Amino acid sequence: MPVEAALRAARVRYGPLEALHGVDLAFPSAAVTVLLGRNGAGRTSALHALAGVVPLSGGRATWRGRDIGGLSVHQRVRRGLALVPAERGVFGSLTVAENLGLGGPGRDEVLELFPELTALLNRRAGTLSGGQQQLVAVGRALVAEPTLLLLDEPERGLAPAVAARLHAHLLAGATGGRTVVISAQSLPPTLAGAAVVHVLHRGEVVFSGEPGEMTIRPTAPT
Repeated sequence: MPVEAALRAARVRYGPLEALHGVDLAFPSAAVTVLLGRNGAGRTSALHALAGVVPLSGGRATWRGRDIGGLSVHQRVRRGLALVPAERGVFGSLTVAENLGLGGPGRDEVLELFPELTALLNRRAGTLSGGQQQLVAVGRALVAEPTLLLLDEPERGLAPAVAARLHAHLLAGATGGRTVVISAQSLPPTLAGAAVVHVLHRGEVVFSGEPGEMTIRPTAPT
């Protein structure tokens, strides 16, 4: 399976604390990859390292075979990467319509996916509930039509039916050529169609494989 992006022997430090201990993570092209682990496992650090939000203290981040360590966040975004953080992924002083307009021309498609946003277009994003802000953040990323989409716990604050709708859209987008990486604490049934699951525990990779293999292997050591 071709690899779109990867972290190789990647290390991330926050002061004296090391969040990633030389991990190897490969994200296949045109597929959905799920990063699993408890809070503090290193999932967010892995996404942020790939997006350029945090620097690597060791190892490499690659995208389409190229070392992207020298590229800024904005340069990676211009090349087609989008990151949806777990929190504060919207511009609170702007309206929902303005937030969606920042991404690109695909607003109508996002409103079809999330009709819940239609009545909120003139509301300032900062006045919305956490779940509504999450829809705006995900929608803004989708409007940009990224080739590499990173989502950190995108289901946070969403109703199960809405989360399932999002997962179906992401799986369909992957078959259309988009590479998606999703961080989650546990694997939802609606992401059983993901190509690869990586499980992180205390900054190390403890499992990599297909979702079906999760039934016969532990998700993390106790």
